[in-house]
Amino acid sequence: MSDPREDSRAGSLAGLLVVSIEQAVAAPLCTVRLADAGARVIKIERAEGETARHYDSSVEGMSAYFVWLNRGKESAALDLKAKEDLALLHRLVAKADIFVQNLAPGAIDRLGLSRAALVEKFPRLISVHIVGYGQNTPYADMRAYDMLVQAESGVCAVTGSPDTPSKVGVSVADIATGMNAHAAVLEALFERERTNRGQAIEVAMFDGMADWMAVPLLHLEYAKRETGRFGLAHASISPYRPYACSDGRSVIVAIQQPSEWRRFCAEVLRRDDLFADERFTTNAWRVANRLALDAEIEPVFAAMDREEAIRRLNGAQIAWARFSEVRDLIHHPALRRVAVRLPNGAEVRVPRPAGREGLSREMPIVPEMGADTGRIRREFGI
Repeated sequence: MSDPREDSRAGSLAGLLVVSIEQAVAAPLCTVRLADAGARVIKIERAEGETARHYDSSVEGMSAYFVWLNRGKESAALDLKAKEDLALLHRLVAKADIFVQNLAPGAIDRLGLSRAALVEKFPRLISVHIVGYGQNTPYADMRAYDMLVQAESGVCAVTGSPDTPSKVGVSVADIATGMNAHAAVLEALFERERTNRGQAIEVAMFDGMADWMAVPLLHLEYAKRETGRFGLAHASISPYRPYACSDGRSVIVAIQQPSEWRRFCAEVLRRDDLFADERFTTNAWRVANRLALDAEIEPVFAAMDREEAIRRLNGAQIAWARFSEVRDLIHHPALRRVAVRLPNGAEVRVPRPAGREGLSREMPIVPEMGADTGRIRREFGI
């Protein structure tokens, strides 16, 4: 029995079946990207629903996290401790092109779906195993949540003010992991086209954050320089920070090229002497003397309102930004959205994923808990 919605599904991944035992953010982000591209995604949930369903009830009674990451999927509620439901899961995986899971360490092995077992039983299957830490490291069994991985990887050490380390305000460890998993799936699909063989891929949250920490790590190992915390200022480029203007508002300025520094001095600051000052001739020197440099720049911005500052920055072709609150993002002219439908029929507009001009289906639906269980039992059951 085919999926009755398959005829309406379009996109580059149309015809592919994805089975996912997923929760929270990392795995659902990977699979929602696959669903957006037209793949059929069957989400396996326990009877009470996966973790993210219960984070809040902000969006028409549903969790904001769940609404964000689960459009276009089917939901099957299974008790994987029950023999019949475990057998159904195995039948689903046997027919799948892609299998994604982010259960606690060891849990998937106890279900008979370890990486080794999947490679042996289903040679064309692409399986993605999302873990906190590499399974050949001493941290293999550590439980891993977003903030914990941010802390372990050093991200918190370079985030925040000089006095107070901080996590990033959104779930960057989870999001990076989901993006890495999605990229790995697409690469594996391309490889399968050439070899007719799948892969069992491990994607570790810590690896993703350690990769993002490459510059601070390399600075420390090779230059013996620790990356500090500078709030809204850049740790290794100067000037690259907000400056307060006379009207109480600020503008964030970014200087990256020597030619930009020259124009910034001449046309924005109107201080040619700063360009000639040997303390500020290169970015490295400006970073080393950032306090002295800021002492020269701050009074210039403090003497003009933000509109005048922006006018000068635009005239000098210098990159700048306003500091936006979330309330500003709601009405931001660059914000693009896609519409999704909730089980109660309400329409919700969420940010459009980067690189996607349109979703593969008209108005994808966020699934009600277990909404597709019966049909999936009939389709894949014995």
